[in-house]
Amino acid sequence: MRKIIHIDMDAFYASVEQRDNPELKGKPVAVGGSSDRGVVAAASYEARKFGVRSAMPSSIAARKCPDLIFIKPRFDAYKAVSNQIREIFFEYTDLVEPLSLDEAYLDVTHNKMNMPSATLIAREIKSKIKEKTQLTASAGISINKFLAKTASDVNKPDGLFLIPPDQAEAYIESLPIERFFGIGKVTAEKMHKMGIKNGLDLKKYSESDLAIRFGKSGRYYYRIARAIDDREVNPHRIRKSLGAENTFLHDLTQPDEIRKELENIKDILINRMKRSSTKGKTLTMKVKFHDFQQITRSKTITKWIENENQVTSLYEELLTTFDTSDVKIRLLGLSISNLNHEIEETASYQLTLKF
Repeated sequence: MRKIIHIDMDAFYASVEQRDNPELKGKPVAVGGSSDRGVVAAASYEARKFGVRSAMPSSIAARKCPDLIFIKPRFDAYKAVSNQIREIFFEYTDLVEPLSLDEAYLDVTHNKMNMPSATLIAREIKSKIKEKTQLTASAGISINKFLAKTASDVNKPDGLFLIPPDQAEAYIESLPIERFFGIGKVTAEKMHKMGIKNGLDLKKYSESDLAIRFGKSGRYYYRIARAIDDREVNPHRIRKSLGAENTFLHDLTQPDEIRKELENIKDILINRMKRSSTKGKTLTMKVKFHDFQQITRSKTITKWIENENQVTSLYEELLTTFDTSDVKIRLLGLSISNLNHEIEETASYQLTLKF
């Protein structure tokens, strides 16, 4: 039985800004662009009281909170703080799986301090983070990643919550389906129509029923409803995709405008691919319209996508899958997936199999 901790920094970007600028303390802060086309990257807890959330258009956030203070992101500063926090994690275990700059899983089943209690380790880590960075973190502790992630969200901010092994399944049974990690708004609405309001309702469905309704994800839902999650904490997590996107100050309405912007995005993507020695076999184009409706189009080929001509040819093909003659586009993005790093990782594991 594993001992897993999930550490999640509280309103990380906004908290760093409030720490570095004392005049912002206690005030509603949004990290992100303030223009009509801007998007909130993070919101302080003072802003969240007004309903401001990350990924919300800045124009909507400003209407919800007229006194909202917009701050331009400083990703170098956030990364520096993230590195400080990660150093603290490594004092306890090398099994650290970062999910982003502000959260990570830790497997402390066998830890460097030989401490028997994961809860005490989580409490120490929180204390050291506060001492070193003047920021607060929330921690969830349990027997697997799903439960630890769920627990870290219970008492935010500055929370610490344990889901013990003997209470895990009962806790999941009482958990509202909207709070299941991995179940988004659309899926939750679909489940509500099926009469699924919480984990206990979800358990009433067989694995095959859920697979029929939700595909591969259905098997995942079947297992987590029973508090089963066998995923290991992976310190060498492999990137699944690489991309670039742009939100425009004015809607794109002409095919020539769309192609020009896709060329710019393609150049950024190619540069990122070269810097990381990445190539892939699937190109995905993301399109968000003026009303925030979004579509994606993908194309997979047998050869590696690794140069500008290939990307241009593929996005031109994807453009033909929808009508661009009467559109208003606020965002375009290109990304590659089915990456060479994933193939190499799979191959290395295959070579170690014993028969």
